[in-house]
Amino acid sequence: MTGVLTWQQLHDLKCAELLDAADGWGAVSTQADAARDRISNEMIHGLEATQKGMASPAAVNRLRRLDRNYDYIRTECGLVRTTVTSLVYELVGFQGQLKDALDDAASLGFTVAADGSVSYPAGGQNVVTDQPVPGGSAGADTPLMSRPPTLGALHPGLVDPNPNRAKAQDIADRIRRVLTAAREADEHFSTALSRLKAEPGLDVTEATWKDAASDLAAVRKISGDRLKKTIPTNASPAERHDWWTHLSQAQRDEYLTLCPDVLGNLDGIPALARDEANRDNLQMLIGKLSGEDNEAARAKLAGLRSIDEQLQAAPEPGVPPMYLLGIGDQGNGRAIVAFGNPDTSHNVSAYVPGLGTKLDKDFAEGTVNRARDTALGAREVDPSSAAIVWLGYDAPQSADVASTHDAEVGAPAYNQFMAGISATHEAGDPHVTAIGHSYGSLTVGLAAQHQDGIPGADDIILVGSPGTEAKTAADLGVGKDHVYVGAAKNDLVTQLPSKAEAGGTVIGGILGFGTPFGPGEGARLGHRVGEAIGGGPEQLYFGTDPASHAFGAKRFATADGPFIIDADKLRDLDVQHSIDFDAHSHYFTPSKDKVSARNIALIVAGQGDAITTQEPR
Repeated sequence: MTGVLTWQQLHDLKCAELLDAADGWGAVSTQADAARDRISNEMIHGLEATQKGMASPAAVNRLRRLDRNYDYIRTECGLVRTTVTSLVYELVGFQGQLKDALDDAASLGFTVAADGSVSYPAGGQNVVTDQPVPGGSAGADTPLMSRPPTLGALHPGLVDPNPNRAKAQDIADRIRRVLTAAREADEHFSTALSRLKAEPGLDVTEATWKDAASDLAAVRKISGDRLKKTIPTNASPAERHDWWTHLSQAQRDEYLTLCPDVLGNLDGIPALARDEANRDNLQMLIGKLSGEDNEAARAKLAGLRSIDEQLQAAPEPGVPPMYLLGIGDQGNGRAIVAFGNPDTSHNVSAYVPGLGTKLDKDFAEGTVNRARDTALGAREVDPSSAAIVWLGYDAPQSADVASTHDAEVGAPAYNQFMAGISATHEAGDPHVTAIGHSYGSLTVGLAAQHQDGIPGADDIILVGSPGTEAKTAADLGVGKDHVYVGAAKNDLVTQLPSKAEAGGTVIGGILGFGTPFGPGEGARLGHRVGEAIGGGPEQLYFGTDPASHAFGAKRFATADGPFIIDADKLRDLDVQHSIDFDAHSHYFTPSKDKVSARNIALIVAGQGDAITTQEPR
């Protein structure tokens, strides 16, 4: 809009034509998305699978650049569509307000001039002449102090002899307000649209995606988060899924464009939609963090880049496709990665990692592989299997591992995610396995002890567990025969002393120092005190040892793992590295612990009766 906006221009504005334009930008976005999919899923993968010559890598690199270009086109054109649609949403509202004012004027017999002033007829009665008070004109541009006062303002209780004047003034003011608001909206949206342009050149870099993230923020700001406010973030996963299924494809596309960070992490949204949203948000996060210069940002950036490389890589034979079900940079970082589509697979597992896990390169290249190995193993038993690694909480990083706080915060988030698995599953009745490793087993254990347990869970696997705060397996909500425990002989974490025993050690030290008992007897007395307080040797730091007879779970066989003391390092006086914790990390990896990995795969595939067992402690 140029010049002074008149009410006639706003009244005559054809918003349907603007919506047609928005749809056109949306169509370009959709076409770019289709082109990107074809390049990535057909051309690049086909080239990598069939061509081995020297020219092949160069061709793949060029196609990858084209893929990034189409991805950027899709995002930016989608933002143009959303910006124009949001402007129309505002203008339609302003047209409605203007129509109400014009209708009120017409119903009263008033006339609205081109400049927005309102003429009103004679009315009321002059108290002196006993004649009707003449009509006049009211304009919104008349300064408030210059307007003739009403009699009521001059003297309380008196009424203006021409009641039409106040009504006309109100209508004129309403027209002016709506024209001012429409003009401001037009200016704001025009500014946002002017940002949506690419720099010259054909390369879409991390800086380009950083700019795209700024574009997204700008569009959100001027649209007043119109779309974001309509997302049912406070609803249950089942209600969110119902909301999503009733949206048109055009509406879904608009939400995915403007709110990828919200939808990608929203439990109850189908896996394919979450994956699409998170792949876009992943690029924006990479752009954002590439501009930050601190250790935490660099660690997250390394993890994000590694995940991106894996998503872009050609699929390996036999490995199920990778889906990004969650990504974020809050806290220590968030990432939820699936191998196999959890919405279409009959068997679905979700593994929660523990101490020291955060979004970094180690997570992307190590922890993620555990889900990949689990999916591969389970699919050997039942091809309809998917495995997920869920880093949807801040796992403890150091001394805070002694607290249940992180697990208490993570447990309800994990339950929300699991409820989403059930809500979006296409067949409606998946076989679901909850897996907790290390401190993650405490998170899973606390989730299972919530009032209704872990939604949809049929089996629970606890490996390398320091305890779950549960007294017995029966407390975990799936029946003790469906709780499976792996505890390697040389895994120190599964043999941690209880809090009381740890306290007893301190008492023993006190008794052994400067008392008649002496160090040896003091230590023995302290141990007895700890056992008496803690309830016996079957207690670990977080309650009953899951691998004990007292807990009542099924203990499956594992390899012993490397011996706790590395004699070679100890011989070389490398005391710091002489204690070997590798046994704690081998449960999922067939090359390290074939027995454990096979048993986990059998349970995930719904064949728990086929596992090899080990006598509980």
